[in-house]
Amino acid sequence: MEVEDLLFQSPENEAEGQKREGAVKRGRKPGRKANPTKTDMKIKLERSRQSARECRARKKLRYQYLEEQVAHREKAVFMLHKELEQYRQWAKEFDEGKMPEGLVKFYEEEKAKRAAEEE
Repeated sequence: MEVEDLLFQSPENEAEGQKREGAVKRGRKPGRKANPTKTDMKIKLERSRQSARECRARKKLRYQYLEEQVAHREKAVFMLHKELEQYRQWAKEFDEGKMPEGLVKFYEEEKAKRAAEEE
């Protein structure tokens, strides 16, 4: 221990100590209590509970949003499957040499849509 004491008292270490005085100090900040009182602890626990309630509420909203997105996309997928099946049916009828009933109506609707877009 004597060697360590001598090291800390050397002029080199004293100069370093003077340089560090303006630096940020470590340790406890002034104004903070070493042992929190019961009221401090109650306040801290209440803040923690409130934060947990808010977190759960945000999580619930997020899950609701995601469930709505999934339902919307599932509906879109179902509609696309239905449309694909209609096209397959029409192709099958074409292969048999028949004119599909809904195809003429579909063609006229598409023609009307394009005309409306051009205007």
